Amino acid sequence: MSSFSIQDLEKRKHEILLKSTGIDYSQYEDEGIGFSYENLMKYTGYDIKTVQSIQKELNVGGTPLIELKNITKYARKFAEKGKGARIFLKDEAQNLSGSFKARRAAVSVYAAKKQGFKGVIAATSGNYGAAVAALAAKVGLKCIIVQECFDSKNKAQPEIIEKARACEAYGAEVIQLSVGPELFYTFLHLLDETGYFNASLYSPHSIQGIETLGYEIATEIYKETNRRPSAVIVTNAGGGNLTGTARGYYKAFSGTKFIAASVNLKGLHMASDEDFNRKSFTTGHTGFGFPFTINPDRSDVPRSAARPLRYMDSYYTVNQGSVFFITEVLAALEGLERGPAGNTSLAVAFRLAQKMDKDEVIVVQESEYTGAGKHHQAQLSFAKKNGVEVKFGKPEQEIPGKSIIIPTSGKEVSIEEIPMNNLRKSYLKPYKNKRFTTLEYIYLLDELKLSKKSEIDDLMQEVNNENQGR
Repeated sequence: MSSFSIQDLEKRKHEILLKSTGIDYSQYEDEGIGFSYENLMKYTGYDIKTVQSIQKELNVGGTPLIELKNITKYARKFAEKGKGARIFLKDEAQNLSGSFKARRAAVSVYAAKKQGFKGVIAATSGNYGAAVAALAAKVGLKCIIVQECFDSKNKAQPEIIEKARACEAYGAEVIQLSVGPELFYTFLHLLDETGYFNASLYSPHSIQGIETLGYEIATEIYKETNRRPSAVIVTNAGGGNLTGTARGYYKAFSGTKFIAASVNLKGLHMASDEDFNRKSFTTGHTGFGFPFTINPDRSDVPRSAARPLRYMDSYYTVNQGSVFFITEVLAALEGLERGPAGNTSLAVAFRLAQKMDKDEVIVVQESEYTGAGKHHQAQLSFAKKNGVEVKFGKPEQEIPGKSIIIPTSGKEVSIEEIPMNNLRKSYLKPYKNKRFTTLEYIYLLDELKLSKKSEIDDLMQEVNNENQGR
């Protein structure tokens, strides 16, 4: 890789992104703050059946929906009489490359091949890298994965190293960087230098790939239980997982709540060199979940197709120790050893099921593969080596970056609900004291999942009052 100028890349950013995606995002912009989201999503020209066909050809999708009968029984142990919803898991770990990210990668790689690109590039330290690498190998495209891997002491997280191993096993070139802003500019430079396709997590291709997951959940759970689930729990980071799953589900049914779940890493800054190795989760946490929820366009494309607030009914956080606990419960009671990050939504579902009626159904939307550095024991060992205290106790006393507190019983699994209007107000803060046009109100009602103009006015009044009080 040759040297590059950040100033030059900034000037040519939109030109590079247009060339590498084929999408002219400017044509979707409306007057004011909004853009035509649904028209952007139609860019690919694929309907749900086409996406299913693409994925089937590439051995992706069609994963089993499993009723977690033993975990349901365990949850009912701590519930009031008549409570304890049935818990189901969509076992996405059985996808090619071991996670739901294969659905996203399948559509992106297919589009790259169809458009005549010689290779694909993705900037990711997560499962998406392995998914892109695996699918690129399957269709005969070259692949480069750019990872944020090290702190300034050249110390890397075992989970990210494991994902690099997987990418290289599929034949990808892996470029590993230290934490900081160089990731995005290295990514841009490589797109410019190679002329490869930008297999972004936030493109319409990627989100459409997840829609099949939501559609499968809707049709399979109804076939299995003759009812619609009361809630689908989705691990939330960049927002694409929830967005795509909800969009696909609504192509079959409506009326089900979509609940976001993230690991609580409050106080840790994701771009901080000091904090980088003091967290035990590289995805599915609040360090990504909150920023991408309130500002979805902070991604590697001008307008993100991942817009979680449009589909989110509620948002819960869970501490690291509770997720590690439920990871062991899944293995011990159901014989399923799966990666901790994918079990974030299971930990939340376990707790919420205890408050729901016995005849209700709750679906955990994904699982992920585990092993080597992705295994929870490796992650806990790494935490100890970095000065994080690991102990049993009350999970609500956990301090991210300083302690991981594992409950001794399912009764102690700890979750916290985040008020949706707090997220909406954070989304609206950049527009303080602004008077919205009718077109902007229509856009915001969709963006914030609201039904009345007065609701936006009330939130804006609170935002403006907060700023005046400082």
